[in-house]
Amino acid sequence: MQIIDAHHHIWRQADLPWLLGPMQPRIFGPYEAIKRDYLIDEYLADIDGSGVIKSVYVQANWAPNWFADEAAWVQSVSDETGWPHGLVAYADFTVDDVRPQLDRLQGYALMRGVRQQLHWHENAMYRFAAHPDLPTDPVVQRNIARLADYGWAFDLQVFAGQMAGAAKLARACPGVTFILQHAGMLEDLSDQGRATWRAGMKQLAGEPNVVSKLSAFGTFIHRNDAGHVKSMLTDTLEIFGAKRCLFGSNFPIEKLWTSYSDLTKAFQSAAAGLAKNQQKAIFHGTAARVYQL
Repeated sequence: MQIIDAHHHIWRQADLPWLLGPMQPRIFGPYEAIKRDYLIDEYLADIDGSGVIKSVYVQANWAPNWFADEAAWVQSVSDETGWPHGLVAYADFTVDDVRPQLDRLQGYALMRGVRQQLHWHENAMYRFAAHPDLPTDPVVQRNIARLADYGWAFDLQVFAGQMAGAAKLARACPGVTFILQHAGMLEDLSDQGRATWRAGMKQLAGEPNVVSKLSAFGTFIHRNDAGHVKSMLTDTLEIFGAKRCLFGSNFPIEKLWTSYSDLTKAFQSAAAGLAKNQQKAIFHGTAARVYQL
């Protein structure tokens, strides 16, 4: 099967504040093994034999004022090697007018979307955004709506408790495709936690311009668990449908606990009972459509 990896990173340690200096708490746990350069040659070695034919790079939290430098570097890597095939860059949508930032990014042929992580959690270790209500902030909504003028998607990262507000954001920006990161980052695996997540996912799926990325399922359990992958894939697929789901590896984060081969095997095993057209949508078609590959 031909696969598109719709979510991965490459990085130079010197560019990433969170990889410099002492270890900082992260939601994926200790990360000594990836506290180093992870360049395209290593990524290509990781995916060898996996069936991956294209990939999308998603911003890796360089210093915010270096957002255009990150895009320029990724573009240069693609120009040299042919990988990746799409770029989701960073911009700050909390400023009064995001367009000067978007204009700077417009010169890079790889550009397919933008991500600013909006996720907030009561647990400070899981918290990224300044407050939980950014999805309903009128300034943020106005700025994200402007992505339609550039033909770019928005990679949406929120927790279950923010999904009602994120659905309002999607409704306020009908010309923008929203790509929900990591199937809504289910961190509470209790029955109540799963119920809250499902309810929020259904609200998001009610907005026709939202799709869900099947990625990073090891984030909160710190392992590649085939049963968990199958549960997440099955539940997300039931809510969104195959044509609105897409696979992403989240490498090299997931490399902390698994190999690329074992990761893709877990996903393919989870999808094995689906119709061929559903499998093709998840592993290729949806990503090709929403990221214009």
